[in-house]
Order: sequence, then structure tokens, then C-alpha cells
Amino acid sequence: MNTNKHNNPSQHIDEHVHHPENDSQYAGLQVNAGVEQPPMINPYLKRRRRPQLSVSDYVEGIRKGNTAVLGQAVTLVESLVPEHQVVAQEVIEKCLPFTGHSQRIGITGVPGAGKSTSIDVFGIHVLKRGGKLAVLAIDPSSERSKGSILGDKTRMERLAVHPKAFIRPSPSAGSLGGVARKTRETIVLCEAAGYDTIFVETVGVGQSETAVHSMVDYFLLIQLAGTGDELQGIKRGIMEMADGIVINKADGDNIDRANLAAAQFRNALHLFPLPPSGFLPEVMTYSGYYELGIDQVWDMIDRYFAHVRANGYFEEKRRQQEKYWMRATINEQLLARFYNDDDVQRLLEAKEQIVLGNQQSSFIAASEVLKFYYDKMK
Repeated sequence: MNTNKHNNPSQHIDEHVHHPENDSQYAGLQVNAGVEQPPMINPYLKRRRRPQLSVSDYVEGIRKGNTAVLGQAVTLVESLVPEHQVVAQEVIEKCLPFTGHSQRIGITGVPGAGKSTSIDVFGIHVLKRGGKLAVLAIDPSSERSKGSILGDKTRMERLAVHPKAFIRPSPSAGSLGGVARKTRETIVLCEAAGYDTIFVETVGVGQSETAVHSMVDYFLLIQLAGTGDELQGIKRGIMEMADGIVINKADGDNIDRANLAAAQFRNALHLFPLPPSGFLPEVMTYSGYYELGIDQVWDMIDRYFAHVRANGYFEEKRRQQEKYWMRATINEQLLARFYNDDDVQRLLEAKEQIVLGNQQSSFIAASEVLKFYYDKMK
């Protein structure tokens, strides 16, 4: 009996593939081997890796205003990889001599106040006067997934395509302090790249206003009228930080409500002491959507800068901010070193169990952990 599969048509199948239909019981069927499929990826396509830039390459590209290199440098600043951080700090250090020549403007307001739309309108107004504009937007991240939409560019339609505008949204990722420091370093890079006006948009909630206030020259608060929340907006903390207040959506049937809200804010501002700048914050109404009152808002900001440059407060505030960020960085580094110490971690876990068992007070436990750390550092 000839068992050679090549001589038996019913057994003539690919030697690597067995089709049940070719079995002898299915004598009337014949299944041929299929055509070998091409690979999903073109074998002739060579993946080009992005060239690794040196510190000098980064600085040179930033100084020339290359937005691609600037974007890569900002990514380095935001990276948590230690090697990236080393390079980023070197780049920042070499860029420092070319910084300090911009107007830094912080913009905040409750969600829905129209911050992104207003920034788009304000930005176009600034660019028409000449110069370059950078927009650094801190985007809120999900507490669960840590994801972020980073959708500011979709609401800044004209700035997003303007050749002299640079928009960089950064996810807060639940760590406002870290994002604030990285935003502060990004300002340095943008100034070195020749951006003479820098907007910093906050998430509009919690402590973000305080962090942004510590890195800008002018702090603009955007409010709404007709929402039943006028009195909620008159809060001592945010009002004391604001250098100017603007009521958005002052158009159509909302104009009277906007004017009323503006009057309420002006009355509230008179109850506070004069700010250290010596400039009493002004209150304006405008419409970002219809682009009404934009010139008046910017005239208000120009008056502030003329005033603080004349009385020396502009430079004094910059010096105070530098000292603040030096101390903030020290605090951040000390906390990181303390909590990343393995021995401290083990002692903390043990002390937590003792405290939870009501065997020791929280204050005594904390003192003993700190004493252990201090002794270890000697």
C-alpha cells in the first residue's frame, strides 16, 4: 500500500498544515494550502528614532525659537526619570541668563467661567501688538485613572494655529506642587525661547491659585454674573491675590447682571487693605465669546504694569518669588528624602500600628520618628 501523501490527492496537503476536510472520509473534498499572508508591518520601512539631543542642542534650539525642541525640553522637565531630570536641570541652568524679560500673567476662575475662550481672545489681542505668546495650562487629572483630557487647544482655536503662539497643557496628575514647580521651570524655558508674554491658566480649584500666584507678575480673576454665586466669589483669599477682576459673558440680556456683579466686587475690594503693589485692583466687564471690552481689559493690565515698574514693586516681587521657590524646592527635596528612606518607612509602619492601637499619641510617635531620622543623618 502506497502511503506517500504526494501520490494520494486526498492526502495532498501542506506538510505544516492539516485540514480535516482532506481526510479519506471526505474523498470528494480538496482544500489547498492558503496563500502566505504578508507581514502587517512593511519590512522595508525603517523606524527612525528621534535623535538624542545634547544639553547644548537643547539650549541652541530653544534660543532659536524652535518649538519642537522647546516641546522636547518641557517633556524632559515633566519627566520623572532621574536621567531626564539631570539633563533638564542643566538645560534650565544654561537658559537662565536669557530669562526674566517677559510679562507673566496668571489667569484663574471657576470652571465654566470661560478661561480658555478668554485666553484665546486675549492672546490674539496681545499678538496683534507684536511679540510672542506662551500659554501654560494646568489641566486637572482624574483622581482614579490619573488621565487628563488636555483639551485646552480645542478651545483656543486661533492660538493653536498661530505661528507665534506656544500652548502647553500639563496634567496635574494629582500632584499640584510638582506641577507648579515644573510650570515654573517651563516659564524659564519659554522666556529663553523669546516669548515675551506668558499666560499661566490654573485648574480653578483648591490651592492651584496660590501656586500660580507665586510665579506670575499679574493675577487675573475671571468671574461670572447671574449664576447666584456673586457672594461666593467674594472670598478673602482669592480676592487678596487678584490684581484685577473681570466679569465674563457681559453680553445680551446678561449686561445688567454683569454690571451689578462688577459693582459688588468693587465695593468688596474697598474693604480690603491696599495691596503691597500699591495698585487698587480694578473690576471690568467683557465678553470673551463676542470679543467685547477686550481693549479695556488689556488697558487695565497695562496700567498695572506701568505702576509696579515705576514704584519698583515689579522687581521686588520677582525677588520674593525666587526666594519662595528656593525654599519650596528645599521642602520638596527634604520630604522626598525622608519618605523614601527604607528604615523610616519601616518605623513609620510600626508606629502607625501603635497609634491605631491607642498605645501612643500621634504627636509622640511623630517626634520619635523624626528623632530617629535626625540621629541617622548625624
